[in-house]
Amino acid sequence: MINALVSYKGKPARIIKQTMHKFVLEFADGSSRLVREKDFRFIHSEFIQVDNSCTYTYADMSVLEDLQEEVLTLEEITEWLFDEYNAKNAWCSFVLIEDGLYFYWQKDKVFIRPTCQVENIRTKRDAKIIETKNLKHCADNIANNILDEQDLPYIRDIEKVALNQSKHAKVLSSIGVENIPESAYRLLLDLNYFKPSFNPYPTRNNILKDDQIDANIVKVERVDLTHLSSYAIDNFDSNDADDAISIDGDKIWIHIADVSLIATVGSELDAYAQKRASNLYLPDQIIHMLPISVTKMCALGLTETSYALSIGFILESGEINNIEVVRSIIKVTNISYDNADGMLDSNEYLSKLQSITKAHKQYRYRNGAISLNLPNVDIRFRQGQVLITQQRLSKSRELVAEMMVMAGRVVAQFAVDNNIVMPYTIQDKGEFSQEILDNQDRLSLSESFKATKFFKRSATSIKNLPHFGLGVKAYLRITSPLRRYLDLFAHQQLSRFIKGEDTLNKEDVKKIIGIHNTTMSSVGRTIRSSNNHYKCVYLLDNPLWKGDSFVVDIRGDKALLMIPELGMITQIRFKILPQLDEKIILKVTTVDLVDCSANFKSI
Repeated sequence: MINALVSYKGKPARIIKQTMHKFVLEFADGSSRLVREKDFRFIHSEFIQVDNSCTYTYADMSVLEDLQEEVLTLEEITEWLFDEYNAKNAWCSFVLIEDGLYFYWQKDKVFIRPTCQVENIRTKRDAKIIETKNLKHCADNIANNILDEQDLPYIRDIEKVALNQSKHAKVLSSIGVENIPESAYRLLLDLNYFKPSFNPYPTRNNILKDDQIDANIVKVERVDLTHLSSYAIDNFDSNDADDAISIDGDKIWIHIADVSLIATVGSELDAYAQKRASNLYLPDQIIHMLPISVTKMCALGLTETSYALSIGFILESGEINNIEVVRSIIKVTNISYDNADGMLDSNEYLSKLQSITKAHKQYRYRNGAISLNLPNVDIRFRQGQVLITQQRLSKSRELVAEMMVMAGRVVAQFAVDNNIVMPYTIQDKGEFSQEILDNQDRLSLSESFKATKFFKRSATSIKNLPHFGLGVKAYLRITSPLRRYLDLFAHQQLSRFIKGEDTLNKEDVKKIIGIHNTTMSSVGRTIRSSNNHYKCVYLLDNPLWKGDSFVVDIRGDKALLMIPELGMITQIRFKILPQLDEKIILKVTTVDLVDCSANFKSI
């Protein structure tokens, strides 16, 4: 075999020496290598200088028509294709076999592909050539910041990466852009494929879209409470009120949309709601936990009378007595917070409820409740514009919030008294000084901000432990079964108890809480990211924005500034540090929509 032509890893080589079990190969560049016989393929006994420039032009490929699916040696294939078996022809046969279109190796023999296989391979290769050409076309267009219709398949692949629906887009790799959502999103913004107003976060976090499921109202015996003046107080543009309040003598009533008769445990509607976990009130849209048809069917005040799960109780010196939980029919008046503020003094029922809620709030404060008044904003994207408005404290908002706390406290007590397993909201005692507790209504902005660090994280548990932040022994969320899944589930437990059916046990409830917590992490991310996104869109639309900020913390040579108008916090380095709570006027300098961040400077 000395001086034979062989192939080693696809390269031609000459055998120049043989040892006991190995061979020395010499390559075209003069280098040599000691290898085993099984590591190279014998081509011809005579060595000549060859290259890979062989083409089908010199071979008689027509002969393969009669040789389909036969297995031949390299020498036989060479003779068929070139009429003569010599080193040059043998190497050309080897190159054609390695190409794989007409042949493939079966150990030391060559299998001749049938025509149908050859055509399939050729079709795939032609498609790959076109794809490579189109991919280069798209990459060149992206480099020039233009797009045409031919690029759309590749751009949609980038879109899938940007929206976290895919991990890889070929064109991103070809232009050296990292295959992560942030990089893909930035590119599509630069190409103007995505407008700044587009919100990527619901899709990126796999938030399910609204869908439709048929449902019917279940008729059951109900207590007639239509004689009560019941008020559903909500935002002016709300059409999904799920709670209303009224009072009858000393008896307080909180009426809640009766959803659990329609969305029973284990039903299709229940599964639909559990997968979504909560309504998402985003600046650009509302994504509903339940089908919109169910919301319209169950929301309070949309028809002359409404079906409710009504909770009645008497409050005496902060203690709750004479609890009733009944299915009812009620008449509801829907009013906005602004309108309710004007009625609190003139309406006898709302005025009386306001006095009761004030007393109940003081009861909670005496039991260690703490509430910090930090600035919040409402963000809306309407008709192509971002609107940011500061949430203002109002008496009617405080009234409704306190009534909802009472409802959660009442149902928690009812559940404990009747051994109903519930998803309680619990919170350990915070590390607040007595001075903070005594002066919480008079804290400065920086003091309130600092106090937030002393809260313990709240959690959901089947244990009826205290909620120290609210100052109550036991509490659960109950008043939003159209909007929050655990509220709906609490209704389902009450519904089964009222009907005399077995309620779900501890293990079942713990499992439901676990599923809910997992889903809510995506919901929370989507809400936060969407709000921050539209704040940045607002600043992009208002590049000359200027406004007030207040120092809430000092960190080294930097001050942490709260911007109430925007609901944002920023950090700025100062040569001379300002004082806590000092007002600093800022202007926006840069906005990064991808990172949902903005930089400011003092003026």
